[in-house]
Amino acid sequence: MATEEHHHGSHRDLADIPVTDAEGAVPDAIIVPTIRHPQWLTHAIRLATTLGCPLVTLHSRDWSKAAAAAAQMPPGVRYVAIDLGPVEQLNLPDFETTAIVKDTRFRRVTDLSAKRNIGLLLAHLAGWERVVFLDDDIEVGGHEQVMRAAALLDRYDAVGMHIGGYPDNSVVCHAHRLTGGRQESFVGGGALAVETFRNPSFFPNVYNEDWFYLLDESSLRPLALTGEVRQRVYDPFDQPIRARDQEFGDVLAEGVYWLLDRGEGLGRAVDVRHWGDFLARRRAFITDVLGRVRRLGPGATAMENSLLAALGRLNSIEPEFCVRYLKGWNEDRYQWVQHLRKHSRLTSNVKDALKWLVKDGAPALNHKMRI
Repeated sequence: MATEEHHHGSHRDLADIPVTDAEGAVPDAIIVPTIRHPQWLTHAIRLATTLGCPLVTLHSRDWSKAAAAAAQMPPGVRYVAIDLGPVEQLNLPDFETTAIVKDTRFRRVTDLSAKRNIGLLLAHLAGWERVVFLDDDIEVGGHEQVMRAAALLDRYDAVGMHIGGYPDNSVVCHAHRLTGGRQESFVGGGALAVETFRNPSFFPNVYNEDWFYLLDESSLRPLALTGEVRQRVYDPFDQPIRARDQEFGDVLAEGVYWLLDRGEGLGRAVDVRHWGDFLARRRAFITDVLGRVRRLGPGATAMENSLLAALGRLNSIEPEFCVRYLKGWNEDRYQWVQHLRKHSRLTSNVKDALKWLVKDGAPALNHKMRI
């Protein structure tokens, strides 16, 4: 059995779990990035209706369209539904972390990080200080829990909600848990309240981008956990490519949070020796989980194939590349703050703000709104 020597199954001690009787606060907006049919927005629509706050839905791909989402909105709910075009046309900085992996096998082709960053930019333009990111496969226990999380943003930069229902883990960590290992979920972007102005951060385009959002240049930003949400069930082992594509981001995030768990700052995150040691631990961890999976017999073939895919990708990750990525991430943090400062006072009108979400010369974003 893999031990804490190779893998930390919980990072819960890094977040406060405050006890307070304070009244809740209504968030300035709920932001939902989505690629699914608008019927998946039912819970978010209900939540925004009850809270009386705007719902921002950010759409891409064939099944997810702003017009179809607008047709789902009941009378009275305020909303902004936006079709996002190619990421290259969005008004985001040219992140170094994106350039570093662009021509490598670690390149990530999803637009989830871009959607969340556009949500943050829109919040700055609209003057929204408290926003809640909510994935379309997440259901919150009640609107009071969202209000409690929003109120805690007076003291914390980010407030996550406990993930109940199906666990929110990487494929490798799902296999670890299902074969007897201790494995909890940590704070995730799927249900995350954030204060957008006080200490800005961004989501790099890598798996576990939400864990990087929670960091500053030296450590973890003030973070709390409250409430509970439920993630819908899915099969993490249906495609080995999922585990393969997660591995680089999983290594980076777990390697950084390994340092935080030990009470260290992020100085060693740019130390080649740290990554050499951590990659060896990661290899021992996955190999151990793989051995447990194989003892389950033929019924665990899909899980085994996923772990083999992760292990194959792990073997191509070099310590020097991890250091290069973390240095690029530090540069991107500074660049993002400058980007927000440049745009923060251009307008406070949501409709006018939309034109600033694309680069000069790019087509305007198709959208529907009722604000």
